[in-house]
Amino acid sequence: MLKLADILDGIRVYDPTADIDLIKKAYVFASTSHEGQFRKSGEPYITHPLAIAKLITETKLDTTAVCAALLHDTDEDTAATVTNVEALFTKDIANLVDGVT
Repeated sequence: MLKLADILDGIRVYDPTADIDLIKKAYVFASTSHEGQFRKSGEPYITHPLAIAKLITETKLDTTAVCAALLHDTDEDTAATVTNVEALFTKDIANLVDGVT
């Protein structure tokens, strides 16, 4: 199963200045928000945002994009809102989350 460490290792390869703490914060927020949710396969829902974040690191996008990938379903599938995302992260991350919803 894909883990946060895989995402962090991936971004460190091409961006040694990546904001690892912000990515970890996004993961914790997404994981907590999706707690108790499962995919049709039975896997925890967080496996989907992790998979999207992995794709983002494979295309070598920045910290903002990785965070948005982890958070992209929080406003659609949980009690969290884009306003919450903006307050806890950045306006750019919130805009990306809102744009992909």
